[in-house]
Amino acid sequence: MIAEELLSQFLGYLAIEKGLAKNSIDAYNRDVIRYLRFLEGSGIEHPARASQEDVLGLFYLLRDLGLKSSSISRNLSAIKVFHRFLLTEGLADRDPTEYLESPKLPRNLPVVLNPFEVEKLLEQPDLSTPLGIRDRAMLEFLYATGLRVSELLKVTCSDLYLDDGVVRIFGKGSRERLVPVGNIARGWVQRYIAEVRPTISNQRSADVLFLNRRGMPMSRMGFWKILTRYARMAGIGKKISPHTLRHSFATHLLEGGADLRAVQEMLGHADISTTQVYTHVDRDYLKEVHRTFHPRG
Repeated sequence: MIAEELLSQFLGYLAIEKGLAKNSIDAYNRDVIRYLRFLEGSGIEHPARASQEDVLGLFYLLRDLGLKSSSISRNLSAIKVFHRFLLTEGLADRDPTEYLESPKLPRNLPVVLNPFEVEKLLEQPDLSTPLGIRDRAMLEFLYATGLRVSELLKVTCSDLYLDDGVVRIFGKGSRERLVPVGNIARGWVQRYIAEVRPTISNQRSADVLFLNRRGMPMSRMGFWKILTRYARMAGIGKKISPHTLRHSFATHLLEGGADLRAVQEMLGHADISTTQVYTHVDRDYLKEVHRTFHPRG
């Protein structure tokens, strides 16, 4: 493929002519691969045909997914070096990044927890109590899947395919998707179902997975109170919201090098940008991306 050939030449240029270290080359490789896949999803097979708007499209998508400004700047820097290489080597007749400066990030970026903060948060529930086991399972499950809170609270036992490592989700617009569930979260959910849910469920519980102490489906406010209490106990000073773990999920996968479209699929975003249509990603591939790049995969 054209993109693969160009990437191979670019990496050789970085190693031989620039003399970069392996770690630096690996970082360029991850960032440029993400860019090329983004272009491919937009119907652009050769990066020489990319426009400034295409480059900005990736920037704004990474911003909206909550990636740190330093990581976004690194991505743009890699893309600039790549396009300068194409121009210098006669592989393109223009550089869409020539007059491009990193747009200023708005101040209302999503709040994202770092992996250490997530770990502290997950450790807070009291596992000597049934509700503590429920809360640990719920938090692990949310961080493992990146679900919207509204989606989390609608998950039923019938939606779980834990033997296959996935959960079926009905998101916005009733779109259905399968999301990987990592081994750690799977274990906690299985424990909750075996030890706790039978003790709190009743006739009003239906098939809903996560229940409150009265056996009713958990409410958004109920979840928010649980989350903020544990965040306070963990000493997390950030102003978190029910979507904080979703933003953290996406950020940690992307910063680990996960494919942009795979993360898009797991998040349930119909469009990767205003110009890119929905792209299906194989379920086994999603599971492999999740297992490889998620901190608790």
